[in-house]
Amino acid sequence: MTAGSRGDVAPYTGLGYALSRAGHEVTLVTHGCFEPLVAGSGVRFHPMPLDPRAELESARGRNLHRSATGVGKLVRVVGMARTLAGRMTDDMLAAARSSDLLLLAGSTAPLGQAIAEGLSLPSIVLPLQPLAPTREFGPPMLGGRSWGAVGNRIAGHGVQLAIERVFSAAVPDLRARLGLPRSKARGTRGGRVLHGFSSLVVPRPRDWRPDLEVTGYWWPYDGEAQLPPELREFLGAGPPPVFVGLGSATVPDPARLSAEVVDALRRAGLRGVIQRGWGGLEAAGDDVLTIGEVPHSALFPRMAAVVHHCGAGTTAAGLRAGVPAVAVPIQFDEGFWAGRLVRAGVAPGVVPLRGLTAGTLASALVRAVREPAFRERAQDLGARIRAEDGVAPVVGAVNRAAG
Repeated sequence: MTAGSRGDVAPYTGLGYALSRAGHEVTLVTHGCFEPLVAGSGVRFHPMPLDPRAELESARGRNLHRSATGVGKLVRVVGMARTLAGRMTDDMLAAARSSDLLLLAGSTAPLGQAIAEGLSLPSIVLPLQPLAPTREFGPPMLGGRSWGAVGNRIAGHGVQLAIERVFSAAVPDLRARLGLPRSKARGTRGGRVLHGFSSLVVPRPRDWRPDLEVTGYWWPYDGEAQLPPELREFLGAGPPPVFVGLGSATVPDPARLSAEVVDALRRAGLRGVIQRGWGGLEAAGDDVLTIGEVPHSALFPRMAAVVHHCGAGTTAAGLRAGVPAVAVPIQFDEGFWAGRLVRAGVAPGVVPLRGLTAGTLASALVRAVREPAFRERAQDLGARIRAEDGVAPVVGAVNRAAG
């Protein structure tokens, strides 16, 4: 069970495929617009209401751009999500009634754990980001800024309280509906949590409790992972291009941003593949090609570098491909992942969207593509990440829970 944008869904399609191959019957419970992601995988689908893209493009969603700070945006998104949380309850509950085990993304865990308790089902939480408080870094949802050891842990608890506020109306109502006390007892927060990222990128914090584990990445189910003919032709017509995409992020002025990107590519002497994404980027010319959704696993290894918003899934795909990155974080955990790319030596620096101009992006591209050290480090880290098996611990945990 997961909710959010494409990056909050795609990794679970590959995880579901692996579980189905291990003999389990798997249903992905998420927004109906993502049903095509499981086509051919053997994973069943149960749609939930809400179109996340429509919500982001609404007046309420566009309001998120009004705040430049991580705290300000978190406050706004908590308010937005709080009005939507209860609308997922009926479909999550209906899917759970025909299930033996609930696997919960971080975005659905508060509702899902109440459902699991009410139906006497086991559950495992499977987040894509490190959500538990730690002294070792600041909360990813606030961009990863550090407030020092004590401040980091306090801020982490603050983010947890903010997330609980999202569900502060929906969860008590759901618990009452299931015959449970409206508020859970103190100390009941816990249970096994398996995180879908690599310890090569985020080492497991030493102050986490033992049942908070880091498994390695989970990769989207890509089927045959074919690229469209027009894209294959463009790739074959010249040197490796640069990928530019902001995934499911929306931007205030797509036309201006598209023009800055094309100008930057030309200043750097590079060809570009520009993904339209939810932000609506668009460009034309012999040296640039605009594309829709394509499998990152098939495209990224053929790039000279990848310019992206540093969502958890896109960050993982770029690392897996072993190519340099230019980090353009926009909000929430993207600043955290951008910092991890710089720390790993695979990105020359961070170019926040608010500071992106043709000049700043061109400078970063020249470094990422022309300085060999970035590609060498990216290739080395990519090979080690590809050697990990993040799915195996989850399959093992499910097998044990299934008895």
